[in-house]
Amino acid sequence: MGLLSSLKVLDFSSLLPGPYATLMLADLGAHVLRVDAPNRPDFLRTMQPLDEYSSAGYSYLNRNKQSICLDLKNPAAVDLVLELVQEFDIVVEQFRPGVMDRLGIGYTAMTDVNPRVIFCSISGYGQTGPYRDRAGHDCNYLALSGMSSHTGTEATGPIPAGFQIADVAGGSLHAVTGILAAVVHRQQTGEGQAIDVSMTDTAFALNTMSGAGYLAAGVVPDMESHSLNGGGIYGYYRTSDGRWMSVGSLEPKFFRTLCDALDIESSETDGLDLVRPDSSIRQTLRERFGQLTFAQCKELFAQIDACVEPVLNLCEAAEHPLFLARDMIARVPTPDGKSQEQLAFPIRFSAHKPQYWNIGPEPGEHTDDALRALGKSDGEIRGLRDQGALG
Repeated sequence: MGLLSSLKVLDFSSLLPGPYATLMLADLGAHVLRVDAPNRPDFLRTMQPLDEYSSAGYSYLNRNKQSICLDLKNPAAVDLVLELVQEFDIVVEQFRPGVMDRLGIGYTAMTDVNPRVIFCSISGYGQTGPYRDRAGHDCNYLALSGMSSHTGTEATGPIPAGFQIADVAGGSLHAVTGILAAVVHRQQTGEGQAIDVSMTDTAFALNTMSGAGYLAAGVVPDMESHSLNGGGIYGYYRTSDGRWMSVGSLEPKFFRTLCDALDIESSETDGLDLVRPDSSIRQTLRERFGQLTFAQCKELFAQIDACVEPVLNLCEAAEHPLFLARDMIARVPTPDGKSQEQLAFPIRFSAHKPQYWNIGPEPGEHTDDALRALGKSDGEIRGLRDQGALG
């Protein structure tokens, strides 16, 4: 049982954006049934690093889900999907626009059997528009959205992020928001609807302050042009032993505390007011941090409220007292009765605690169970398997 235990989700997605969205729903208690293909394995299952079951990424992104294996090019499998959607009335798909329609299981076909269906499509460029059929990846979406143009330095140019901003912050989280909004609307009206999540649209919307500044005031941001992208003191500083410290001391009290801690004299009073070509404070900070080791910096700022923190690697982050105290590492049962450490669900509720009952399932692991729940007999299931509808 969970906050979303009344929801049943049929998940046709693969790789990252859709699976992360349905992971969030599953961790909140929704019944998520993955639809795997017998001849088109999810590429995520082979991505490094591998665990002893498949890949670490697949085991994490598909926890708390079940899997049914269907050959969607088989008419009998299409009929099964249309039966399933009468109960699993939330659908998440990540194919290119038009693929679900060509398979006979698009939004119109599903509404014919269940008008209450909520049909969420996640794609690179949306279901409409001149780029709807174009291939892309995270860096392409960030590039077209304008975000890459003011993220980086003048010397390096745009910097590849260590995680997928458009895929997750854009695609996954906006998909969850859209689905839950549609669920509330359906509760009020009885109506389902289609949801079109474009990862490029959502990346464009993530420009937030810079986007507002351009549209309302005509200011086009460039690299190192404002307080949050290297134009001021906000950013990262290398220590003498090659590690890094983060500095976010923008407000006057934090800026003064930073200067006092590093024994820096400055006539400036506000870190937000340092986006000027004639400001020398950034170079002064580089020099001062460069005189200290990483350990010295951590010790110096550990008890000081200056918005200065060490840049940790993932091993250090996983062992940090903050994440340990917040229970951000979960132990998830594995098929052999052991458990695997995974990132925990990050939102805290006063009336709900997420439960973890399995890592990502084997493709088709729950096919028979799902079909029995539809009322299929063992003989009918064997017949469907003989027809090639099942994997």
